[in-house]
Amino acid sequence: VRGANIPSPVVSFAHFGFDERLMKTLRKSEFATPTPIQTQAIPSALSGRDIIGIAKTGSGKTAAFVWPAIVHIMAQDQLQVDDGPIVLICAPTRELAQQIHLECKKYGKPYNINSACAFGGGNMHEQIVACKEGCEILVCTPGRLIDLVKKKGTNLNRVTYLVFDEADRMFDMGFEPQVRSIADHVRPDRQCLLFSATFKKKVERLGL
Repeated sequence: VRGANIPSPVVSFAHFGFDERLMKTLRKSEFATPTPIQTQAIPSALSGRDIIGIAKTGSGKTAAFVWPAIVHIMAQDQLQVDDGPIVLICAPTRELAQQIHLECKKYGKPYNINSACAFGGGNMHEQIVACKEGCEILVCTPGRLIDLVKKKGTNLNRVTYLVFDEADRMFDMGFEPQVRSIADHVRPDRQCLLFSATFKKKVERLGL
C-alpha cells in the first residue's frame, strides 16, 4: 500500500459505515469478512481517493468498487432527463461486463439505482434505450461506450466515479487508445479506480 495519508484498513463490514440497506444485502453475499483488496481499497474509495488496486479474479475486487459506487451515487443529485450515468465502469469483455452489471443490480436494487450494460455484439438500439431511460451506473466495454457516445446514446457529463476493471487486460487486447480517450473525456474532478491483475507502468500512468 502506497500513498499519502492512506485510510486505515478495515477488517469488519460494520466498520465501513454502510447504511442498513446495503448491509442487509451484503449479509446475503458470499463474503463473511472483507477480503484483502476490500479491506484496503474500500476505505480509500469511500474517502474519495483515486485507487490503483492489484487484484486477481475471485479476490472480491468487484465489490471493492461497487459498494463505494452505491454510496457515491446516493450523495449525488438525482438524474434528470437525458443525463448520462454517474458511475462508469469499463471492462475488457462482454462476460466480465455482464458479471459486474449483475452485482450492480443486486446492490443497487434497495436504492432504486439502475444499471445498464453495453458491449459489442449486443443490440445497439436496446442498449441506447436502456441508457436513455436513465441509469446511474453504466457497465460497458470500451469500444461500445465510444460508439454509444458518438451516436448520442449517452454522454459522460455526469460521470464522477470512473472504474477501469482489468485495465492491464484491456491494454493487452489493444484497447489502450479507447481507454485513454474515455479517461480524457470524463470530467477532471472525477474519482478514478483502476483494478489490474499486474502492475504495469502504462496502467499507473492512466491513473494520473
